[in-house]
Amino acid sequence: MIKVGDTIPNVTLQEFSEVEGNGCSIGPNPVQTGEAAAGKTIAVFALPGAFTPTCSAKHVPGFVERADELKAAGVDEIWCLSVNDAFVMGAWARDQKTAGKVRMLGDGSADFAKAAGLTLDLTSRGMGLRSARYSMLVKDGKVATLNVEGPGKFEVSDAGTMLAQAKG
Repeated sequence: MIKVGDTIPNVTLQEFSEVEGNGCSIGPNPVQTGEAAAGKTIAVFALPGAFTPTCSAKHVPGFVERADELKAAGVDEIWCLSVNDAFVMGAWARDQKTAGKVRMLGDGSADFAKAAGLTLDLTSRGMGLRSARYSMLVKDGKVATLNVEGPGKFEVSDAGTMLAQAKG
């Protein structure tokens, strides 16, 4: 499992863009994690799936609500990672009103989750291999803090914990 001090996995995630601009076309666009994290402080949080109960009711809304506070604490970007495709992440972004606050990044083949050693096998529930629920503060591509949830828990990967760590 990835740990504090490690470099984040350098994989390609997908982000759905609603509008053209800043070199992005409408639709799925590749995001190379190593390049995208270089020189920035990023609050990354990952969860098992888009539109799932805890993820939609608590995890994403907390980061949306506290986005301005996180940015004031020195966070350049907030990334939400899930083992879903860019189209699902785009629809979820619209539903959760994340525009301008949280980048919704699809880890469709679980490449980031696997490389980080943070997978969750939900095959018995018909969901296959997913990402564990966690958050991490990443500074210039390196893990500064890591908060991994126990199975079925939502206690340490929330926006409030991340905000305290970003301020600390």
